[in-house]
Amino acid sequence: MPTSLPSRARRTGHRATFAVLAAAVAAFALLQSLVTPVLATIQHDLDTDQATVTWVLTAYLLSASIFTPIVGRIGDAVGKERMLLATLVALGAGSLLAALATDVRVLILARVVQGIGGGVLPLAFGIVRDEFPREKVAGAVGVLAALTAVGGGLGIVLAGPIVDALDYHWLFWIPLAIVVLAAIATYALVPPSPVRTPGRISVLPAALLSAWLVCLLLALSEGPAWGWASARVLGLLVAAVVLAAGWVAAEQRSAAPLIDLQMMRLPAVWTTNLVALLVGVGMYATFGFLPQFLQTPEEAGYGFGSSVTESGLILLPWSATMFAVGLASGRLVAGYGAKAVVLAGTTVAVVPFLLMAFAHGAVWQLCLATAVLGVGFGLAFSAMSSLIVDAVPSEQTGVASGMNANIRTIGGSIGAAVMSSIVTANATPEGLPTEAGYTWGFAALAGAGVAAALAALLIPRVRQTAHSDEPEHPELALVAAGTVVGDKSE
Repeated sequence: MPTSLPSRARRTGHRATFAVLAAAVAAFALLQSLVTPVLATIQHDLDTDQATVTWVLTAYLLSASIFTPIVGRIGDAVGKERMLLATLVALGAGSLLAALATDVRVLILARVVQGIGGGVLPLAFGIVRDEFPREKVAGAVGVLAALTAVGGGLGIVLAGPIVDALDYHWLFWIPLAIVVLAAIATYALVPPSPVRTPGRISVLPAALLSAWLVCLLLALSEGPAWGWASARVLGLLVAAVVLAAGWVAAEQRSAAPLIDLQMMRLPAVWTTNLVALLVGVGMYATFGFLPQFLQTPEEAGYGFGSSVTESGLILLPWSATMFAVGLASGRLVAGYGAKAVVLAGTTVAVVPFLLMAFAHGAVWQLCLATAVLGVGFGLAFSAMSSLIVDAVPSEQTGVASGMNANIRTIGGSIGAAVMSSIVTANATPEGLPTEAGYTWGFAALAGAGVAAALAALLIPRVRQTAHSDEPEHPELALVAAGTVVGDKSE
C-alpha cells in the first residue's frame, strides 16, 4: 500500500526544484542525439566499420528502454529524489567513460551505462506531481516533456560546431558538466518524496521485460541491415512475443508487479501510449533521415550538400518552436483540455511531413517544415505527459510516465527501421538513395501522423482541475486502493 511521509520543511521552493529537473532532463536529451550526425567521424577516429559504430546508438536505445520503467518503479518505492540522484550518477559515469573511450567497444559499453539515464524522465514527472502546486503541475510537466525533444533537436544542431571546434569526445564532456551540476543540485535542493509505494522489486518480471524489449528493439534496429526475412530477425521477433507473454503472466502473478497491467489498460493510459508510439515513429525517423537528405550532394539531383553543422541549423526552428509551445502548454491544457491539445498537435504534425515529402526543393521549405513540426510535437508531447500524470495515482506516476516515454522510444525504433527500408530500397548509380525513396519515406511518416491523430480521438476526457490522489475514473479507485491485478498481498 502507498504511504505518505510525515510533512517536513522543504529545503527549497518548487521553482528551484524545477530548474534542477530541467537541467537533468536537458542533459539526458542532449546525449540522445549529439552523436547521431557524427557517427561517420567516430567510425573513422576509432577505426571501425559502419555496422559496429551503429551500436553506439543501438546500445543506448536498448539500455534506456530497459531501465526507464525499472528506475521509475524503484523511484516510486524508495523515493524519487534518491533514484534521481543515483540515475544522474550513472549518467555521469557513462559520459565520463564515453569521453575517455579510445576503443569502440568501450564507447558502446559507456552508452549502455548512459542509457540508465532514461529514468530521469519518469522520476522528474513524479517529483513535479509530488512537489508542485496543483495549478502548476500541467505547465511544468509540459515544459519538461518538450525539453526531451528540444534537447534532441539541439543535440543535432550543436554536434557539428562542437566537433569542428574541438573533437567528438567533447560531445560527452559538455553533457557531463551539466550532469555533475544537476547531481549536486539534486542532493542539495530536491526534497524527499512525500509519497512512496513500499515493497520489493520483483526480479522475474524485470528480467522478462528486459529480455523481450532487447529482442524487439534489436530486431527493429538491425532489420534493414540483416534483412527482414532473415532467420536472426524472425527469431528475435518470435522470441520477443514469447518473452512478452511470459512477462505478462509473471506480472499478473507477482505480489509486487513492476508495471501494474490494470493501470496500463485504463482508457486514458493505453490511448495516450498509442499516440506516443505513433509520435515516436515520426520524431526519431526525422532526426535520423532529414540530416542525411540535406547532406546528400546536389549531383544526386536532390539534396543540398550541407555540412553536419548546416544540416543541424535547419533543424533549429524545430527546437525553437517546440520550446515556445512547451512554455505555453500549461495554459493550453488548462483552457482546452489535454485531449484537444494532443489532437491539435498530431493534426498539425501531418502538414510538415507532407511538405518534406513533396516540397523539399529549397532550404526555406524545410526550415518551415521543421518549425511547424516543432509546434505539432510540442503540443502533443506536453499534453501526453499531462494526461498520464492526471490519469494515475501519484504513487504510480513514475512507472506510468516511464512506460509512456519507453513506448515513444519503441515507436522511434519502428520509425527508423521503416524509414530505412523505404529510403534504401533503391539507389542512384553513385550508391545514394533516390529522391523517390525520401519522398515515400516522409509520406509514410505523414501516414503515421494521421494514425496518431485518429488515436488521439480515442483518448477519454480527463479533468485537469486538480492533481490529487483521488482518481478521476471509477476504475482508478481499485488501483489507488492497491487492489490491482496480480496483487496477492491480501
